[in-house]
Amino acid sequence: MAEDMLSVDGIDTHYGESHVLFDVSLSVGRGEVVALVGRNGAGKTTTLRSIMCLTPVTSGEITKDGEPIHGLEPHGVRKRGVSWVPEERRVFGDLTVEENLRLAAHSGDGGDDRFEDVYERFPRLDERRDQKAGTMSGGEQQMLAIARGLLGPETDLLLLDEPSEGLAPQIVDDVADIIRDLNEDGVTILLVEQNAEMALELADRAYVLETGEVVHDAPAGELLADREAMESYLGVK
Repeated sequence: MAEDMLSVDGIDTHYGESHVLFDVSLSVGRGEVVALVGRNGAGKTTTLRSIMCLTPVTSGEITKDGEPIHGLEPHGVRKRGVSWVPEERRVFGDLTVEENLRLAAHSGDGGDDRFEDVYERFPRLDERRDQKAGTMSGGEQQMLAIARGLLGPETDLLLLDEPSEGLAPQIVDDVADIIRDLNEDGVTILLVEQNAEMALELADRAYVLETGEVVHDAPAGELLADREAMESYLGVK
């Protein structure tokens, strides 16, 4: 297996008095796509929020490239090269595509040098530089959200939260192609996705979360081929 870029070791996370994650452990090797799948409410987004220190862990450790990050502020995690693309996309609808990207590009040292590279990777965004983000389709907004995640402090680990949510099937295929291309270009990805079959087709390995606990981990292709496990854990027949 590839050298671990991200290691999550026995974390517990609470929302107030509610215990949400229980002794969760997972790893993401350099250059991998790792899928984190499970039913709604399993704790997938909370795991990403814990990694980004948006919802701090109450116990356990998280390391990036062997260095602890679980005690940092979110911007400190971002400076370590970890970027989160949330499910809600959170683009600035009243700003143009270019303005959205410029904000991200200037959020860290050296980001602006990669600005035109993003347009080359996302030609549809290049065509819409002057269009307000709020007037674009859901698929285009998802592209913009991913593009923003690649700017700022140099991203080598991308946390993607439900990138196919609410998108038409053809656009889902386009987003899958973007994820595949990013990984081929060296970006390591932790992918949270309700569309388990899509996630497992993209991933090298997978973890299944159930009510805040990791209940299964396996090579992604092995899990995808195990129809009994897919139905039991994920409700996919």
